[in-house]
Amino acid sequence: MSPRTQRIVGFVAFAAFVAFVAVLPSFISDFKAREYSYVAIYLIALLGLNVLTGYTGQISLGHGAFMAIGGYTTAILMAGNEQFGGPISGGMKDLWTLPIAGLVAGLFGLAFGFPALRLAGLYLALATFAIAVAMPSTVKRFAEFSGGGQGIQLFGSPELTGSIANVNVLGRSLTPNDWMYYLAWSIALGLFAGAWLILRGRTGRAFRAVRDSETAAVSSGVSLARYKTLAFGISAAYAGVAGGLFAIASAFVNPDTFPVALSIFLLVGIVVGGLGGLSGLVFGAIFIAFLPLWAQGQDLGSLLPDRIIEETQKPGGPAIVYGVVLILLMFVLPNGVGGLFRRIGQLITNRGYSRPK
Repeated sequence: MSPRTQRIVGFVAFAAFVAFVAVLPSFISDFKAREYSYVAIYLIALLGLNVLTGYTGQISLGHGAFMAIGGYTTAILMAGNEQFGGPISGGMKDLWTLPIAGLVAGLFGLAFGFPALRLAGLYLALATFAIAVAMPSTVKRFAEFSGGGQGIQLFGSPELTGSIANVNVLGRSLTPNDWMYYLAWSIALGLFAGAWLILRGRTGRAFRAVRDSETAAVSSGVSLARYKTLAFGISAAYAGVAGGLFAIASAFVNPDTFPVALSIFLLVGIVVGGLGGLSGLVFGAIFIAFLPLWAQGQDLGSLLPDRIIEETQKPGGPAIVYGVVLILLMFVLPNGVGGLFRRIGQLITNRGYSRPK
């Protein structure tokens, strides 16, 4: 299969997936539409984290903190914080807060990227994990901006968002759940295309060179400082948009909305989806969004034998199921779902070249 044919197949597959996403709400319940919107939100965060970890080799355990920055940015711009003594009045439409959420989180990512240049491997992972650990306490410390432990709720602003009241779009009335679904997936697919364009060009080649060998990258004229910091900025910006969407979907943010465990789940998501690839990240997002429910015997988990469901509903049962499934998945798919796709593509290519003429 030639590179041109591979690109055509990729475009066709992406178009087919877009069509599938567009028609899916017609075949699922209104409640399920809201659940699938969270898959899109996690997909956005995974796209950004994979740019950093999968393509430049910088391990981050703090991306939940960047999601929190984006989420609070959206919440403050929509609802304001005057009620807590803060200086910012609300009233901005939800959609317009998302670019700002991405920009603010991206700037924080760039700011962290500069000192992170001196760190690598486990030291960088621990430094980023420290951000995730410190974020909940930091949010509570600046209560005049964030509302402290009380947080910021958006339920009183139906005129600013379609996530809590019906909206008319192109002459069609959408329920809050359908509207949230289409908003999240439209942005996710757009950012997916953006990540693909970035990674297939000169910037993507520089990222991969840094990941594969920093010495070789420098000898080829690649600036480690520029591209490592840029990767942090892009990754954090994606996380900020995801956090803003999460705040809109939840209509509420507080320190518990973005727990420390979220950063670990995001790293698990890109491992399941496949490091250094984009095609499998949808499965990583599904894993994050739904495995906790399946582990409790809900949705697909209800198809398990009754004996197993009884065990999963005991204290600690879901966590055990989550861990066992993750371990088994790593044994079966050590390179993630994306690695499986690449393997299938290689087999098809090799078969095509070895076909007798």
